[in-house]
Amino acid sequence: MTELYRLAKLIRSKNAGPFELTFDIMFESQEIYQRVTDSGMITEAVIAEKYNLQEKDVKLYFCANAYAVKATIPRPYTQGDPRCSDSHGGQQYAPLMSIDIP
Repeated sequence: MTELYRLAKLIRSKNAGPFELTFDIMFESQEIYQRVTDSGMITEAVIAEKYNLQEKDVKLYFCANAYAVKATIPRPYTQGDPRCSDSHGGQQYAPLMSIDIP
């Protein structure tokens, strides 16, 4: 098993408006992208578990021509809410880093 952060060239999160966060997972080659996507470990269910969400709340996109995976989830708090500790969403990617890929 290899943790996702060791295979990805970039894992990032960012603001996708006041109500959503989006994640980009990018790979350096087709081979690595294929290994990760074929593993079945990047799914709505896995991402939902990492962020304590329901599976139906995760939007997942596979972009084979860019060797990338994109996921979008609802923000835990609306951007600008006093409880929101990361207005730009840039610090929310960490739970994805530890996904084990066979």
